[in-house]
Amino acid sequence: MTTNNKIELMAPAGSFESLQAALDNGADSIYFGVEQLNMRARSTVNFTMDDLEEIAKRCEAKNVRSYLTLNTIIYDHDLSVVKALLNKAKEANITAVIASDQAVIAMARSILMEVHISTQLNVTNIETIKFYSLFADTMVLSRELSLRQVKKITDQIEKEQIKGPNGNLVEIEIFGHGALCMAVSGKCYLSLHSHNSSANRGACKQNCRKKYTVIDQETGFEIELDNEYMMSPKDLCTIDFLDQVIDSGIRVLKIEGRGRAPEYVATVIKTYREAIDSYYDKSFSKEKIEVWMEALNTVYNRGFWSGYYLGQELGEWSDIPGSAATQKKVYVGKGTHYFPKAEVGQFRIEAYDIKIGDKILVTGPSTGAQEMIIDEMFVGDITAEKATKGDDCTLKLPFRIRMSDKLYKIVEA
Repeated sequence: MTTNNKIELMAPAGSFESLQAALDNGADSIYFGVEQLNMRARSTVNFTMDDLEEIAKRCEAKNVRSYLTLNTIIYDHDLSVVKALLNKAKEANITAVIASDQAVIAMARSILMEVHISTQLNVTNIETIKFYSLFADTMVLSRELSLRQVKKITDQIEKEQIKGPNGNLVEIEIFGHGALCMAVSGKCYLSLHSHNSSANRGACKQNCRKKYTVIDQETGFEIELDNEYMMSPKDLCTIDFLDQVIDSGIRVLKIEGRGRAPEYVATVIKTYREAIDSYYDKSFSKEKIEVWMEALNTVYNRGFWSGYYLGQELGEWSDIPGSAATQKKVYVGKGTHYFPKAEVGQFRIEAYDIKIGDKILVTGPSTGAQEMIIDEMFVGDITAEKATKGDDCTLKLPFRIRMSDKLYKIVEA
């Protein structure tokens, strides 16, 4: 939990690039998966056990909490790996484990590692909170609850003084932004039936994001489900009613997106950081919401809706197959050198041209995701308006780059 009594902003980290982007843009905590035992086993690069020390080190340097997601279905043959992973995480000083399987919960408690209950356990009422408070300090509520239901739970925690193993009141966490699944809190079998690839083991093939034709088997009459991907919900966005979210008594706001790019993490975390801070300094306003929504629209999204928080009975479905982002990135080249005294980075241009006035993005495992506008450029030792394929160009940068960092140009989608 944050020490300044603000709600905790939790960021996704599917790679070191995204981890650094979260740390650079104001996250209070990050969550990540290791190898095959997390719900994004196929959609992210994923970390290894050997990365745990580096993750913890980077987070501790920024006073950011680190959470290991270990929330897939666990089989007998997984147990030895789970035990080894938990011990290694504890040794590396990872803050907590996000778990849904009772074996994982029990193992973590046996080594006195902090436990958070995953949304996969579908916590929807105060009696379930009481039960899991014997083992866990934080609980992610089911994504199908309204804010009114969330508020009732947080009020009861306070009223009945329900505390976790750490001796503090149980903290409630909810999802605040990102992809939603048509299945109840992520439990889906479509991918398993169609591809023998279990979503509940982190290997979802995203059948729900595709377009389908319905056939009447008696007559052969076909209906194409036009203009709506009826199993693909729009992305969740709470920034326009974030004041109501905070007033519901939650303590942690989770941003979904371990499968998304580092610039997505950077933009979304920066935007929600500003919004949360604005709530507490009483500058939260409709005008600011418009600016924040514009920023969120620039990165990957399927359109936005408010989930079930405001009481809607039915979902809002996407009408496009992919992203509705207003901007996209195109690969330009890679970093080749950095001159620290001059604060200048050198790049080899390998694809698209760049010119003065372009908005660029630089990503890398240590660099994170850094954006800027080019206002000066050199090709060789000569001032230039443009750099083209094959050129080595240098740019004055407000951040350090590393060898092989990737350079992109941001363009209108």
